[in-house]
Amino acid sequence: MKTNAAIGAPARRPSSPFSTAPTAKPLVFIVDDDVSVRESLELLIAKAGWRAEAFASAEEFLVRSRESVPSCLVLDVGLPDLNGLELQRRMSSRPELPIIFITGRGDIPMTVQAMRAGAVEFLTKPFSTEALLSAIHGAIERSRASLAQEAGLRKLRDRHEALTARERQVMATVVRGHLNKQIAFELGLSEITVKVHRGRVMKKMGATSLADLVNMSARLGDTTAGTR
Repeated sequence: MKTNAAIGAPARRPSSPFSTAPTAKPLVFIVDDDVSVRESLELLIAKAGWRAEAFASAEEFLVRSRESVPSCLVLDVGLPDLNGLELQRRMSSRPELPIIFITGRGDIPMTVQAMRAGAVEFLTKPFSTEALLSAIHGAIERSRASLAQEAGLRKLRDRHEALTARERQVMATVVRGHLNKQIAFELGLSEITVKVHRGRVMKKMGATSLADLVNMSARLGDTTAGTR
């Protein structure tokens, strides 16, 4: 396999841990202004079983629409105009897209800054193919977990939206630890009515216990604040 200055001597072909099912093939973005690096990385990533998309600048990458599949970004630090560290700052709200930095002129302060901001790895050229593939594998697993968490939160929000206004009020008081008698007094309801609403809340939210419902409320955060 052909290599260039960015990648060291090729290691053995990656084994099954780097392969993925074709129905959910992860996507690896590459942003590097060196065309030879982009082409080399695209070839390496494709052989590892992932999809690859390459961009010559941060600006070019930023206009690319999002895709809800496990993915990561292999990013050169020394880009013209908008550099890699600035692009990382702009993407701080996208945990589903972990970043792997590559550079030919890295230093300790730069590495520390990137890692503190959440980078998965900081590789200095030339780096081995195994080091890069291992970093990509870890980044994709992190992306997969982030996407699953976000999907779970969306489902939870949908369930909460499906509650009636009264059910949301009951849920808000239940998770604060109030007894049915206290809830009835606070909301001006009978205890029997509170029990009925409480049962519906548990069923609609898919909660198996009070602790489960409290945990759901914590995950929802400020969503339930307006019902209190």
